[in-house]
Amino acid sequence: KTSYPNYEVLIIDNGSKEKEVLDFYEELKKEKRIKIFYYDIPFNFSKLINFGVSKAEGSLICLLNNDIEIIEKNWLEEMVRHALRKEVGVVGAKLLYPDGTIQHAGVIMGIWNGTDHAFKGEKDSEGYMYRLATTQNYLSVAGACIVFRREVFEEVGGFDETFNIDFNDVDFCLK
Repeated sequence: KTSYPNYEVLIIDNGSKEKEVLDFYEELKKEKRIKIFYYDIPFNFSKLINFGVSKAEGSLICLLNNDIEIIEKNWLEEMVRHALRKEVGVVGAKLLYPDGTIQHAGVIMGIWNGTDHAFKGEKDSEGYMYRLATTQNYLSVAGACIVFRREVFEEVGGFDETFNIDFNDVDFCLK
């Protein structure tokens, strides 16, 4: 469902054992722009990302969790358009739960547990002051679907591997 033509897909597998997944990988291996790497370590999101970026060939990187479903074919063009701007570090996406409510529309800093997702649980609409219908600036975005330039990644030293599960995306964005 992606209209952006110039991309490679890297799958970083972290120890999948299910036959259905492994069979799916065998089918994917037939596609020349899909590469599968196996990195069977105790789960550490930051290490997996750093490993994956080291294998990527492009100057732009998109991190996309395996539970993301694309609903707009121009999603990558829109994200790349902003990621190419020198004043932008990381570009995030508005993410919806299956029921259509907001999962993520930016990260708000300094509340409850330190951070939370903007508009989480709200019905997808234009939002307050059209904030859900226009491009916004946030200090951080959720790492489930982000685009950034390789030079930004290298400049900040990639993902901090001491943040193995939580807050690695926030740390990366703040750097």
